[in-house]
Amino acid sequence: MKEFDVLTIFPELIECYLIHGVIGKALNKGLAEVKIHNLRDFTSDKHKKVDDSPYGGGAGMVMQIESFYNVINYIKSDGQPRKVVLLSPQGRVFSQKVAQEFYNENQELVLVCGRYEGIDERIKNIIDEEISIGDYIISGGELAALVIIDSIVRLIPGALGDESSAKEDSFMRGFLDYPQYTRPEEFNGMRVPNVLLSGDHKKIALWRKKEALRNTLQKRPDLLKNLSNEEMQILKELCSEINRNILGVHDESVYN
Repeated sequence: MKEFDVLTIFPELIECYLIHGVIGKALNKGLAEVKIHNLRDFTSDKHKKVDDSPYGGGAGMVMQIESFYNVINYIKSDGQPRKVVLLSPQGRVFSQKVAQEFYNENQELVLVCGRYEGIDERIKNIIDEEISIGDYIISGGELAALVIIDSIVRLIPGALGDESSAKEDSFMRGFLDYPQYTRPEEFNGMRVPNVLLSGDHKKIALWRKKEALRNTLQKRPDLLKNLSNEEMQILKELCSEINRNILGVHDESVYN
């Protein structure tokens, strides 16, 4: 079972997500556990205050160190191995590779959610790592924590209805996913590619690999690394096809 602790001043933001979808099913099956800790319960202030104005002046409020220190010590009191991760725009960028890394580690993951103008810098002395989910600003760490939990839970055997789904997700093979279609075969003049209706599994697999590479070439060419010989050959064919289209030379694909 994969275990998570979430430190937040808004437990309800986490709770409402955990009852739905893949995470909800995984928790019900006992495949994962998410423990939510309200930071206000770990402050000595009688009003449960967790923030104050910054030293040196400036706009906004800064979260105080006390509640974080207390709750992390409380969580660690049983002596079990844990990794304490601060959700921060200054951290290592989260990716599928990092999700796999965290999943493989035999320790509980403690996710620290900040708010306002941030957390007292002394938090850095009681965490193990900082993680960012991207180069943009959001109101707090709760959304980032849920992104990380969701991506890791999907890797747990039994969490998904179809075990092949996780293996075929975007980024799992190093590039983006291929297009997906379902009924009806035609909608407003838009047809499903014939190859997907052919029943020829070999042709379908080749089409999917080609379209996944096409998606990656067009949208995230930076991901095209460490390709197999077959993938390199498909990529060359795609580049030739794109060049022909630019020149106005049309070629009927064998997949259509």
